[in-house]
Amino acid sequence: MKVICQVCMHHCQLEEGKSGICRARKNEGGSIVCSNYGQVTSLALDPIEKKPLRMFRPGTMILSAGSYGCNLRCPFCQNHEISMAGEIDSETLYLSPQDLADKAAEYRSIGNIGIAYTYNEPLVGYEYVRDTSRLVKEAGMVNVLVTNGSASLSVLEEILPYIDAMNIDLKGFSQEYYRKLGGDLETVKNFIERSAQTCHVELTTLIVPGESDSTREMEAEAGWIASLNAEIPLHVTRFFPQYHMKDRPATDVERVYELADTARKYLKHVFVGNC
Repeated sequence: MKVICQVCMHHCQLEEGKSGICRARKNEGGSIVCSNYGQVTSLALDPIEKKPLRMFRPGTMILSAGSYGCNLRCPFCQNHEISMAGEIDSETLYLSPQDLADKAAEYRSIGNIGIAYTYNEPLVGYEYVRDTSRLVKEAGMVNVLVTNGSASLSVLEEILPYIDAMNIDLKGFSQEYYRKLGGDLETVKNFIERSAQTCHVELTTLIVPGESDSTREMEAEAGWIASLNAEIPLHVTRFFPQYHMKDRPATDVERVYELADTARKYLKHVFVGNC
């Protein structure tokens, strides 16, 4: 019997034993289960600025954890070895929510403030984020989510009470571009709008030559963000060729700064990255 996954805009209809587009959710016994629950592929203590977050607890360190799977197919993904992997082709270490929360507390003595759920798309395994972040909160530490924002609002509401800050990738500002990446712009906009109501949110847009580098699109994007709150920080980031996009050069640095200046017409906090 087919079962429909409700986590994101794809609404994958899954036969018994089959996984969705994200490779992290599957039909098991007539129920959609999170197959990457507790399966950690990456763990590192990072400066919080690497998330990137510039206006949330600057100068601190945070334990970053990731699994496998993603519900987009960005041809420039810098973590494609895990984001595009599945259950069979991933090297993982199982850490229960309590294990990971304890690990965060263990690093508290060297400056760790909590956990960042990152590297792959955390919300394809939102149950693990929810369960772990609840424990981290109870321990008096913080939770950071680094996400593409391509999740349903029902999923967002489950985790939002425990998340202190987010960096959300706003890949561009046209439905056509999002379609190329296997996503949906309106889903991400709705996610950002709801998150910004109660959580510290920063946004990141990667400037890909010929794809997300038009002045008109940045005008529209920055204007929309400002309509929510002109205080929302935006990171305008330089693209470097990788994964399936090694056929084009890195973004011209001057162009990144030009688009950042365009965004500053609308937004109070615009940062340039990778330049």
